[in-house]
Amino acid sequence: VTTNDGSYGMKGFTTHALQKLIDEGRKIDLVHAVGPAIMMKFIAELTKPYGIKTVASLNPIMVDGTGMCGACRVTVGGEIKFACVDGPEFDAHQVDWDELMKRLDYYRDLEKISFEKWKREMGMV
Repeated sequence: VTTNDGSYGMKGFTTHALQKLIDEGRKIDLVHAVGPAIMMKFIAELTKPYGIKTVASLNPIMVDGTGMCGACRVTVGGEIKFACVDGPEFDAHQVDWDELMKRLDYYRDLEKISFEKWKREMGMV
């Protein structure tokens, strides 16, 4: 476990903890990355040269759960996949992280507007 401020577990990023384990000679067969896309991207970049299988659990916007809307589209290994039906877990070394992060940012402003509206409706503002 890592936290940025060291309040729990190791202080630093997950990549620092993983690199430490690799440097110590630990045998790592599989890394399962779950979290922000940027973190999973850097985990994948770290494990690739070591040949460590790395699975990423993606959480893009999912609207209908059938793949029909295309909101959860992600490119994996050069092919279009839909996280809601083909995933959400994919080979992290094959994910087009830059494209995924651009798609995630596409809805950021709308998410903020919706969240603020929800807070007003719940009487939280």
